[in-house]
Amino acid sequence: MKNVLCLVGLCFTLFGNAQKQQKNVLFLAVDDLKTELGCYGSQIVQSPNIDRLAADGILFTRAYCQQAICGPSRASIMTGARPETINVTDLFQDFRANVPSIKTIPQHFKDNGYETVFTGKVFHGKYVDREMSWSRLAVKPKRRADVPETKGGYALKESQDLYLENKKALEKRYGEKVIRENWLAKGPVTECADVPDDTYEDGYNTTAAIATLKELVVNDRPWFLGLGFKKPHLDWIAPKKYWDLYDRNEIPLATHTKRPVNGASMGLSESMEVRVAADMPKTEDFSVDLQKKLRHGYYACTSYIDAQIGRMIKALKDSGEYENTIIVLWSDHGFNLGEMGYWGKATNYEVATKVPFIIVAPGISQKVKGEQSNALVELVDVFPTLCDLADLEKPNHLEGTSLVPLLKKPTKKWKEDAFSIFPTPALREWAARPFTPPFRTAFYAPLIVEIEERISNQMGDKWNRKTFEEFVMGYAMRTDRYRTVVWKDRRKPLEAPLFVELYDHQEDPDETKNIADSNPELAAKLIKRMEKSG
Repeated sequence: MKNVLCLVGLCFTLFGNAQKQQKNVLFLAVDDLKTELGCYGSQIVQSPNIDRLAADGILFTRAYCQQAICGPSRASIMTGARPETINVTDLFQDFRANVPSIKTIPQHFKDNGYETVFTGKVFHGKYVDREMSWSRLAVKPKRRADVPETKGGYALKESQDLYLENKKALEKRYGEKVIRENWLAKGPVTECADVPDDTYEDGYNTTAAIATLKELVVNDRPWFLGLGFKKPHLDWIAPKKYWDLYDRNEIPLATHTKRPVNGASMGLSESMEVRVAADMPKTEDFSVDLQKKLRHGYYACTSYIDAQIGRMIKALKDSGEYENTIIVLWSDHGFNLGEMGYWGKATNYEVATKVPFIIVAPGISQKVKGEQSNALVELVDVFPTLCDLADLEKPNHLEGTSLVPLLKKPTKKWKEDAFSIFPTPALREWAARPFTPPFRTAFYAPLIVEIEERISNQMGDKWNRKTFEEFVMGYAMRTDRYRTVVWKDRRKPLEAPLFVELYDHQEDPDETKNIADSNPELAAKLIKRMEKSG
């Protein structure tokens, strides 16, 4: 009997050790982070921790999101399905309501014995899928005594006061319901406060993730830990020490600040997301000084997030689990900082759809770590990649391709295209939804009139407000050399496109001129290729 008990005990020990040898996953999600980082060649942005992470794994130089706005992009990466497949193309659609049985990345890991937990912004907004995707709650540490209270996200009294004053003034003018439902009440666009990192939610959420990690590493189950950062999303708020990393006078401005020549009139909006701040011009152009201030704020937030990533990675190394943990760093989309004359993300163009993307895969990429892959990859590829790295069976619904072969050989010949979508950005920048009627009565009214006149002038008798607001979709395909954007009425997929854009990245990497009309045979060939790809 004693020998039997010993044998049983040995089996449990071996089972526990086998479980522990399963790779953990640290899933780092960043909001609005463009590929302007040291590891991507920036001479301005200071991102030493992300740079070190890239040196320990594989950096993908041409990775693309599936839609350049938070909700659809995150729903897509988390389910491994494209936005139209799950019918999430704006901020207020719930993938779980549309496709109830679909599995998410953390849900799949949970179903395979993992402890799954998150802090910060991983899914978008309220659609966190808490019941099905996550096995436990994160630790919520008590805030330190030296951390000041924030209001409206701001730490400084003058920022808080401006936020409240602006809110009251707008509510008096337009009505509380209009302001609340359209997110028009904002404080200043930037804040530079001499406060601890934990003052703002990204710092606190990192502290929470570290505290959670300490609990995860002492049990016998492998874990999946998601840590999501809200910056450098607007507003550009970061502790003073990160602002101090930059000399504003030395910050360069965008070099191409005009809309693409012959580009789609519906392809770019009027920077409404940044204009909504209390201290921003509502219809006027941005001065050079203002542009430098905005870029300074974005870079400060980028360095702030970089520091939090450094804290998280150090904690992982201190835990002894670094060598047994897959790390994925991704951004949900890029962000225009004046490129094309636009400040925002809601487009089908390169700057907004291209994202930072790094994978550290212990035991897989060891021989080639620190190398870069120039392959065309998509965020929808993350789910199947993690399945292969963790030796899990892949769900049948996945629409991406496992990147493990590229992690082993970054120069390997790969797929020839990457796809993104966005519905009529000029009329749907705000949450990727049409402007609400009250929105047209607020301070954006002149800009909306200007946008509609621009589309009408280009499209002629094709122009119809309802059609362009609700049914026109831009489908973008990035190949090795070209970006093609096809604008179609989704109700009539077999009809000819309403408009076509074609950009030659070999000759015009900034996408300054649409050459579709002057290269009709090439455009037709690429459109056919896009249609064949589905």
